[in-house]
Amino acid sequence: MKKLILALLLPFVGHAFTVASPPYDDHGVSDEVLVELYDGARVADVVDGLATLGYGGVGVMDPKMAPLWDDVADMSHRISGVAVTARYGPTNRPMHPGVDLTDPANYEEYRQWRGHWYNEISPEPFAEHIKPGTVLVIDNQGDNDAGSTGSKNIMDWTDRGMVGLVSAGGVRDIDEIILQRNPVYTDYYDRGRGERIGRNEIIDVQRPVVVGGALVYPGDVIVADLDGVVVVPRRVAARVGQIAYQELVDDIAGRRELYEELGLPMDETVRIREQPEAFFERLGLPADPNVP
Repeated sequence: MKKLILALLLPFVGHAFTVASPPYDDHGVSDEVLVELYDGARVADVVDGLATLGYGGVGVMDPKMAPLWDDVADMSHRISGVAVTARYGPTNRPMHPGVDLTDPANYEEYRQWRGHWYNEISPEPFAEHIKPGTVLVIDNQGDNDAGSTGSKNIMDWTDRGMVGLVSAGGVRDIDEIILQRNPVYTDYYDRGRGERIGRNEIIDVQRPVVVGGALVYPGDVIVADLDGVVVVPRRVAARVGQIAYQELVDDIAGRRELYEELGLPMDETVRIREQPEAFFERLGLPADPNVP
């Protein structure tokens, strides 16, 4: 039996995947600048900014990509940041090592197979790319009902600096994720229940993915709120972010006046922001993004 187990384990070698350099010209704008520029951004303003530059209809994910929870009191469900990408796919390997687990003598072989799958076939090598301001984007469409994201590993990614997750599906432990207030945008009806072993494999890290019908390159900017999820190509991210910020500040000024007239209590959505020109200058960006 042991020879049979070893023979079955041998094909389970580690994946050889490549990490891509994002094909964009960011004009020297750092991730840190983009993270601050888009902090508190609204999807609607970003979509308008994209349209201003001729990107109308580009980057907007399917409406099925929605938050698992929301809190409009403090807008803690909103996310914005720089994409780190990963792709999982359905396995074409045996679902189990072929042992009878009713025999206690086989349990150790099963544990070895399980550990090999998690460590070599379906691990999380993208975690090393996560840093403060990261939005993790996972393409795991059709990966055999696997729960690639659960309540524990999402906390680990958050501890590394991840501000939110956008995943085609494959999310489980949803009760705990909501309780933990981890911002997740996904297709709820494509959630995953089973663990990854015997179900899926890691295919790519930091390579282009398609989630919610939108192409995402590592380094693109992701913004999500109750209007949905939008992807901003890195090559125009600074300019789109500036236009969106101008629109946000203008909207806040108008709505704040109406709040005062109507006697409404002030909230996060009408918080006074830094004036655009001063904000852009502090970030080292052009004073007017509308000037080519």
